[in-house]
Amino acid sequence: MKDANRTINEKILEQLNRRYAVKKFDAGKKISDADWNTLEQSLILAPTSYGLQPFKFVVVTDENLKKELTPAAYGQTQIADCSHLVVVAYKKVLTDADIEHFVDRIVEVRNTPRESMEDYENTMKATAKKAVADGTIENWNSRQAYLALGFLLETAAVLNIDTCPMEGFNPAEVNRILGLEDYSAVVLCPVGYRDAENDWLANLPKVRFPKEELIDRR
Repeated sequence: MKDANRTINEKILEQLNRRYAVKKFDAGKKISDADWNTLEQSLILAPTSYGLQPFKFVVVTDENLKKELTPAAYGQTQIADCSHLVVVAYKKVLTDADIEHFVDRIVEVRNTPRESMEDYENTMKATAKKAVADGTIENWNSRQAYLALGFLLETAAVLNIDTCPMEGFNPAEVNRILGLEDYSAVVLCPVGYRDAENDWLANLPKVRFPKEELIDRR
């Protein structure tokens, strides 16, 4: 078992070291349906505060739509050349109806009596109302969206699939093109396979501070 764990640990670190923010994708290589299903599930299974999932993911594979979105990302070619473009969007607000919808889902999945959820439901509603009143709801919800992005990046790395998370884009323009109203794009993530021969970053060593500088053990 120890040898098996060592192999798993080594494999994870190998894949994470292989991962980088791809600058040039191979436009001719597409992700299989089976692999894409796993990547979508990684987004769905990501943790969020209370489990509320205050986000949505617009997956763009239509070539014309990817080209239309490229200028909104300041012409970065990864948008058009990737296999799948994931637009990570957070919910602009949380309402009582959103909380009730989530509680309904808990009741459905866990066969939990609705009345037993009353205190939890009220706590969530109070938290959401305070965040809305304080003007922090968009910040809170966008942080939840980034948790999902992290799950996507690591899962892709384990599958030998490449990614390039981007904050360099015009959210208002992306929202307009995709018709997002209750949600707002917070990060774009092209997903596909690197064109290593034409990507200047592909073969450069990964630059990270040593763990002694970043990890404080107490």
